[in-house]
Amino acid sequence: MDINFKEHFIKLWAKYFPGFELPIVFYYTNEEVSEKFNQASPLHRCVIFNLGQVREGNSLYFDSNTVGCFGGKRYLGFSQELMPDFEFFLSCGIEGKMEGERFKKSPELVKEQLKYQEPFKAPGKYIVFKRWDTLRSKEEPLAVIFFASPDALSGLFALANFDEIDPNAVIAPMCSGCASIVYYPYKEAQSDRPKAVLGMFDISARLAIAPDILTFAIPWAKFVSMVENIEESFLITKPWNGIKRRIGNKGATTKA
Repeated sequence: MDINFKEHFIKLWAKYFPGFELPIVFYYTNEEVSEKFNQASPLHRCVIFNLGQVREGNSLYFDSNTVGCFGGKRYLGFSQELMPDFEFFLSCGIEGKMEGERFKKSPELVKEQLKYQEPFKAPGKYIVFKRWDTLRSKEEPLAVIFFASPDALSGLFALANFDEIDPNAVIAPMCSGCASIVYYPYKEAQSDRPKAVLGMFDISARLAIAPDILTFAIPWAKFVSMVENIEESFLITKPWNGIKRRIGNKGATTKA
């Protein structure tokens, strides 16, 4: 991480998205994690519920033993397996055995969808989550994750499309909360033209965040190009100034 770039973005974010919280990032490492980092507790099963402390500035790491659910292990790359009868869990359940989440109409449909979600192996023993301003020079983020209101999202969405021909430079895949901020951004980072990922539509994870917040996760290379484009984009125009004032009034109080 170039510290000058880190500070440059902080200044731009404060200028064009005043009062709104800084993003968090993630990266993988095989190095033993410093005592300054909190280890995630497996007692709280959902990864997203653990990330509130990262948004407050407390760095957090997970390994294969501290991700509390099968889906989290898979979508963070620590397992290539799914829980038994996952196709029933995500759909109609099994009478007398398992209550289904009913996110998909049938178990067969779940099986077909999984063909589009090939598992990956985590490239390190640990995944580390940090808030942007706590990054150090030796740390190299793989993706940048914003927890953002509709106004802030509109700016991030437009900026992600600023230098793109493809009108689908932002995707919103049907997936779990953790998949929308880790799995898909990680997969997109392998692409020649990585896309940003709009997420946190997972009903099971939404209680971990405020009702007017979604996530916007950006693979690192895409994020760098977005930052480079800021001061020649719509963000310097009068229409954005009106949005910016609303963000300034509401952003500082929008949390969780």
